[in-house]
Amino acid sequence: MHSAEKRSWGEAFGAFVHPRVITMLFLGLSAGIPILLIFSTLSIWLREAGVDRSTVTYFSWAALGYSFKFVWAPLIDRLPFPILHSILGRRRSWLIISQFAIIGAILWMGLTDPAENLTMMAFAAVALGFASATQDIVIDAYRIEAANTDLQAMMSSAYIGGYRIGMIIAGAGALTIAGLFEAEGTYQHFAWMVAYGCMALAMCIGVITTLLVSEPDVERLDSKFFHKTSDYVRFIAMFAITVIAFVIAIIYAAHITDPLRTALIDGGMIRELSGFVAGAVKLGIAIAFAILVAWLTTRVGLTPTGMVQEAYISPVKDFVDRYGKAAIVILVLIGVYRIADIVMGVMANVFYTDLGFSKEEIAAVSKTLGLFMTIAGSFLGGVLSVRYGVLRILFLGAFLAAISNILFAFLAYIGPNTTMFVIVIMGDNLCGGLATAAFIAYLSGLTNISFTAMQYAIFSSIMTLFPKILAGFSGTAVDAVGYSWFFIGTAIIGIPVLYLVVMAGRLTDVKGPDDARDAPSNA
Repeated sequence: MHSAEKRSWGEAFGAFVHPRVITMLFLGLSAGIPILLIFSTLSIWLREAGVDRSTVTYFSWAALGYSFKFVWAPLIDRLPFPILHSILGRRRSWLIISQFAIIGAILWMGLTDPAENLTMMAFAAVALGFASATQDIVIDAYRIEAANTDLQAMMSSAYIGGYRIGMIIAGAGALTIAGLFEAEGTYQHFAWMVAYGCMALAMCIGVITTLLVSEPDVERLDSKFFHKTSDYVRFIAMFAITVIAFVIAIIYAAHITDPLRTALIDGGMIRELSGFVAGAVKLGIAIAFAILVAWLTTRVGLTPTGMVQEAYISPVKDFVDRYGKAAIVILVLIGVYRIADIVMGVMANVFYTDLGFSKEEIAAVSKTLGLFMTIAGSFLGGVLSVRYGVLRILFLGAFLAAISNILFAFLAYIGPNTTMFVIVIMGDNLCGGLATAAFIAYLSGLTNISFTAMQYAIFSSIMTLFPKILAGFSGTAVDAVGYSWFFIGTAIIGIPVLYLVVMAGRLTDVKGPDDARDAPSNA
């Protein structure tokens, strides 16, 4: 396993008060507010407004930008924002623009009554998802560039802690505010307008933080192709045309995938699996068509080949060149590290309800106590990573994430015991926070400063793709084997991750994650 310099407990705890670490606490809060305003908080609002359940679930697609943010991450990495770049710098200029876009989208949602104009609310939610994903791209890049590897674990911990606090504000906070301004038992748009207005005001914390902090002092490769205004316009035009092509392909691919799904069901395939296959085919068609359109725009001269290579190909080539054969092991590790908790987590709320716990108990234990335990776990993971090295805690986190799922199996066996419920939630969220802090620090160490935004965006997309796909079959698995064996199974599938952590540590012993930040680019 990759060796790391062992530090004293004093140095480990001293990292808490580093100015960059404190900065990440506030930027994490800024990143945590928008997500629930698209998901659970918005879902409650829509249901109160009389929107049917199936339509409410469609609004979760507004956050798809989080899964595909690597597509426009090169624009954030390569394109300086006009005028503001010379005043604030590359990262802070994009950060302030994304934060103002988030505030604008939140206000747009607040001023829109879904009971009267659901389409407009959908556009506002998509705008918030895109702006929030953009902010995430910039914050990730800023975090990696703003401090050396010694602080990355604590930076990650502070970010997670702030993110969870932001979720509390946008979840419990927004719901409490809405409740104060509405009459009992009646839907009032004004109450939600005030709640979302307060959330927009809370985003000012992130804006103030961005204005107060300094731009990261890093040496980046000079762009070979982005010099004139026309270069940026051409590249953005290529990006816009490609996105439009993707959307059109998604819409018209249904003419192929809908009959395919019907045929698969008629052939005996279960409905959930047929839906996954049809969805995968639709996504594949859309991606292939978008790539074709991007290639054609390059061929006709709209975008020089060098621009595309520098923005999209060079970051991938740089990673492969630095790690060689070890790159495959690292990517597999990234793709499955969170498999145990993501696959289990999809069924968690359903499990609590099926077991007989009330909404009040679930809210108090899982949503409130669980959030605070996650924050505690993230800071514990940061301290231990500084003290013992990221890879050791990465291994510990993977082990604890798998073992903690056994607690759920035990809870399923004994039934709705409140004391055991509290113990399970405390243990699971503490372990999850520790593992996530170490994992984010590990991913941060893999990036090259020359391609920070693009490489980290790819890593963060890969880390949830396969686990989320597998999690889609969680309900089917529970129906087949029951909750106890399901949770034991999720623990078992997390065991191979331990081997991958050890293997990745051995293969990168000479040029490991801790060296990636300073590695020269071969672009």
